[in-house]
Amino acid sequence: MQGFLASWRLYGRTDRMLRNIFGILAVLLPLLLWSAVSYLPFVWHPQVLITDPGGEEYLETGMRMNRADFARAVTEMQEQHQPVPQGIPSNPVYLPSPGDVLSAFVHAFTSSAPVGAEHSITQAFAHSIRIIFWGFVISSVMGVPLGIMCGSIPAVARLVEPSVDFFRYLPAPAFGALAVAILGIYDAPKIAIIVIGTLFQQILVIANTTRKLDFSLVEASRTLGAKGLRLLFRVVIPGILPDLYRDQRILLGWAWTYLIVAELIGTSSGITWFITQQARYQHFDNVFAAMALIGIVGLGTDMVLGVVGRKLFTWKRENG
Repeated sequence: MQGFLASWRLYGRTDRMLRNIFGILAVLLPLLLWSAVSYLPFVWHPQVLITDPGGEEYLETGMRMNRADFARAVTEMQEQHQPVPQGIPSNPVYLPSPGDVLSAFVHAFTSSAPVGAEHSITQAFAHSIRIIFWGFVISSVMGVPLGIMCGSIPAVARLVEPSVDFFRYLPAPAFGALAVAILGIYDAPKIAIIVIGTLFQQILVIANTTRKLDFSLVEASRTLGAKGLRLLFRVVIPGILPDLYRDQRILLGWAWTYLIVAELIGTSSGITWFITQQARYQHFDNVFAAMALIGIVGLGTDMVLGVVGRKLFTWKRENG
């Protein structure tokens, strides 16, 4: 028996080690591929960055052009006995290197950027966080109780779920013009889009989670005299709480996917405005830095919620 327990513990440690290794590789492999494309000219580099325009009038230092066009310009200058253009292999401007993106990311948090969301990634992202927060809170205040009631009370499900099924197929951005007409052009319609994008799925997901509660627990509680609100608050909600917490983690990620669309409604603002403005002036290192910030904060939030879930629901280890 002791040998079996020792083998089981060894298997557990090996399994954790392998999961950690694969987790590290999942991050490193895309970065290595990106670095290879960025720093190894023979991998891709379809363009040439002009360092000296030579005798070609339309070329400028810092300009990018396709290799075939550059070769044609070099040939023309050679035929005319003019100074030939000089350049180095380069990727398109929309694919900055990891070093450029890292530099832009660090610069965003260490420099005193001009005031305004179109210049400061931190100001822009703080505004987006407020949109996400209020949108998800409002959605949860309505969706969680409705979902639990639909999963617990068949009559409520028959009354609510047909309408929810209809609205969940409607794209949230389709409500943009209506939201602006009713709520104005500032933050309210953006929050409304987040709510619309998550509420209907939230109701159905939580209703389905509630229906998965072990029916024997409900029967035993009824046998002991529990009914009505007492049954709901003492048996149903505690029974589904770990799975409800997991559902909310997933749905929070869903809310993030609507952020960019939501911030295009009415006046442009937040991280979407920052990305749009930086792309307009071809500062794609800042665009990538903003996208990375969204991913880091989203993933970090989910990891923190996962740790909290494991602490709160120690009997439900798969919650992490």
